[in-house]
Amino acid sequence: MAKTKHPVALRYLFLSEMWERFGYYLMIGIFTLYLKDVKAGFAMTEAESADLYGTFIALVFLTPFLGGLLADRYFGYRKSIVFGGVLMGLGYCMMGIHNLAALYTAMTLVILGNGFFKPNISTLLGNVYSTEEHKPLKDVGYNIFYMGINVGAFICNFFGAALQIMLGWEWAFLAAGIGMFIGVIIFLAGNKHYKDFDIKKGVQEGDMPFSRIVLLILIPSVVAGVVGWLLPGDIFGSDSTDAFIFACIPVVYFYAQLYSKAKADEKRPIGALLAIFAVVILFWAVFKQNGSALNTWGDRYTGREVKGGTEKVFNSLSLSKTIVFKKDSVGKYDDNFRLQKDAEGHVLKEWNYPLYFRNVHPAERPGEGQSISVWSPNLSQSINPGWVIILTPLVVAFFSFLKSRQKEPSTASKIAWGLLISSLSVLVMYAAVMAGNNGTEKVSVWWLIASYGVITIGELFLSPMGLSLVSKLSPPRLTALLMGGWFLATSIGNKLSGVLASMWDRYEDKGNFFLLNFALLMSATAIAFAMLRWLNRIMKEKGLN
Repeated sequence: MAKTKHPVALRYLFLSEMWERFGYYLMIGIFTLYLKDVKAGFAMTEAESADLYGTFIALVFLTPFLGGLLADRYFGYRKSIVFGGVLMGLGYCMMGIHNLAALYTAMTLVILGNGFFKPNISTLLGNVYSTEEHKPLKDVGYNIFYMGINVGAFICNFFGAALQIMLGWEWAFLAAGIGMFIGVIIFLAGNKHYKDFDIKKGVQEGDMPFSRIVLLILIPSVVAGVVGWLLPGDIFGSDSTDAFIFACIPVVYFYAQLYSKAKADEKRPIGALLAIFAVVILFWAVFKQNGSALNTWGDRYTGREVKGGTEKVFNSLSLSKTIVFKKDSVGKYDDNFRLQKDAEGHVLKEWNYPLYFRNVHPAERPGEGQSISVWSPNLSQSINPGWVIILTPLVVAFFSFLKSRQKEPSTASKIAWGLLISSLSVLVMYAAVMAGNNGTEKVSVWWLIASYGVITIGELFLSPMGLSLVSKLSPPRLTALLMGGWFLATSIGNKLSGVLASMWDRYEDKGNFFLLNFALLMSATAIAFAMLRWLNRIMKEKGLN
């Protein structure tokens, strides 16, 4: 009997998502660095940039709720994907315009564009694997698709670093936009391979009409967000966080209503998905610090000097820049730095980064006036996707091996184990803090590489399995809407990641910062394993593993 092959549509969806993620992760890799840049950016503090970053990536993953709903009922998946891709491409291109109004407009385009693109390309992939021939390959198909995401995320940072060093921030953002437009073109080229799977569900009996969703969910969400912003004081740390949390309340209420009013045969699967959504919030809260707290770690606390042949290669590719050592660059701030402190001496406002040599061991510093080459800090953003590319075939082979012996864990079990493995990665960063004497000395980049390696294994157990689980358990009429629910959970986790990262400077002992993250992930792990028997029983009722 011939071995079943993956559908041809996978190639086009893989490449479309690869280029879409090329643009997105190029932008994310430089976003906070750009915001904090004094000369060519907006001179934001660590807390300010982390807060804006968290709000941005939260809203990026909140809009799939709406994009999935509109695609499900009215527009279809292909039109939504193309429309969303064009909006994102325009948004990336606008980000290089050095003006706050332009920046916020660009962010809005990306937020709306992702809402139409992200849930619907994942749903379309699930539809392609809905045939009896390809259904057994769905988990593997999502793993391959997920690797496409990370191929784009890996290569983009090299382009971003080179273009920023040679030409400036605006050219790096322009490259992100061009990558997005390439993804749209590839998607259009593969149209014939998935047009038969682009089936609008329409409004089903019992569905809430869109007009009621606007009146009862969307408008209240906007109003609640404005109220949260305007309330005196910072209830949850900042105005933007207050606004986001208030705005989420009507959306969370909508999903609760979706469960309470579901048909009898749909209630348990929807309940299982909502439980998974709640648990993975804490995973994303820690994982998405890669663009904020871990970006800061790579920038300030990691030794980035390159020498010898590596230096020649990096310099030739414009992946590194030269910095000169001066005695006044150690132990104090030079004339380009301005600090504002409160009565207790805590930094309230900082214009510029601490200089690179601030925490370089004295024995490793060059002589007065001598220079060294350091690699661009955004390159650390390629470590995680690099691990995904390396580890995805190994993880797929591992699960295939277990499946051949009828010992493969259920999709829900993979998610629970993914949370546990991810929690261990935070302990690696805790050890890195100890190795660097709490940031007083720079440490090897191998600490970041090791931490990302561990959390990547957890990610591969969890993230593609989450997409697969939504596709498996969702009632057909609600697939895109519940895919939007997965991204809603991601959105809340993303915002929480910004809240956590904004606390970075409050922790004099950085080890305690990572222990907090460890505690959050272990709490999510305990809840996931406690629910596991119930989740597996529901999957068994649906005839799923």
